[in-house]
Amino acid sequence: MTEFDTDDSRGGGARFRPVKSADRVLAILEWLAAKGESQSLSEISRDLEIPVSSLHAILRTMERRGWLETDPTGIRFGIGVEALRVGSAYARADDALARAEPILDWLSDQTGEAVHYGRLEGAHIVYLAKRESRHPLRIHSSIGRRIPAHAAALGKAILAGHSDADVSAILDSPLPALTRRTRTSVKSLLRDLARARKLGYATETEESDQGLGCVAVAVPGRMPPRDAISLAVPTARLNATRVRELAVLLREAQRGLAEGVTTPRPLSDTGFLRDLD
Repeated sequence: MTEFDTDDSRGGGARFRPVKSADRVLAILEWLAAKGESQSLSEISRDLEIPVSSLHAILRTMERRGWLETDPTGIRFGIGVEALRVGSAYARADDALARAEPILDWLSDQTGEAVHYGRLEGAHIVYLAKRESRHPLRIHSSIGRRIPAHAAALGKAILAGHSDADVSAILDSPLPALTRRTRTSVKSLLRDLARARKLGYATETEESDQGLGCVAVAVPGRMPPRDAISLAVPTARLNATRVRELAVLLREAQRGLAEGVTTPRPLSDTGFLRDLD
C-alpha cells in the first residue's frame, strides 16, 4: 500500500495527502473485513505493504481499543466487536432504512423469501438490512456484504435511475465477472437498465451467484436513487411468472414507501406465494 496524492471528492475536490497512520488503520479494517477470517501479522504486512515494525504497534493498539481480536494463539487478527458497535450505529441512525424496516417485514411475510436492502457506494452495493427466507432451500448472505452493482438486481434498480453517462462514469470498464452470466460490458448493462426503466423493476439471474435470481426496485424519495430493495430466490423455484408476481409485491412496497405507509395493503389472506415451493 503506497501513499499518494488523491482527489478528495468529499471535500470539494481539493487535493490532499492522507494521514499515513489513519490510512493504514482503515486499510487494515477494510482488508480484514473482506478476508472474513483472522490473518497473521506477516499476511497483513505482505498484502498491505506495511512494515512489520510499524504494523505490530498498530494492530496491538486496535486490539486494545476493541477494533481487532486475536485468536487463542494471539498471533492472528480479526475484526473486533467495536467494529460491529460502530457499524450498527450507522444503520440505527439512517432514516431511510428505519422507514423501510416495516416494509421489509411485510415483504418477508408475504413471500417467505430473502429480502435485502442495499445502498450504492461507489461501484458497489452494500447490504444494510436483510430478512431471511423461511424455505429450506435458501440463499446465504450477510449485512455489510459488498457486491459489484452491475451484477446485482439491487444495483441495476438504482443505476436505472441514473443517466447512461452517469452509469458509465460510476462503473469501471470492463466490468468484472462474478459468474459466466455477469454482464461484462457497460453496453450490455445499459440494455438491462433500459428494460428496468420500462418495467419499473430490475432483475438478474445467476449474475452475482450461481443458482440465485433476484428482483429489485429502487427506494423512492431521492433522485437519482441511492437505495433499493430486492427479493432473492433460488433459481430452482424462480420462473418468469414468479418474477412478475414478486415484482408486483415490490412495486407495492415501493408505493408504500413513497406514501409513507408502513404496511402496504395485503394481497392475500395468507401471504402471497409464501407457501409455494
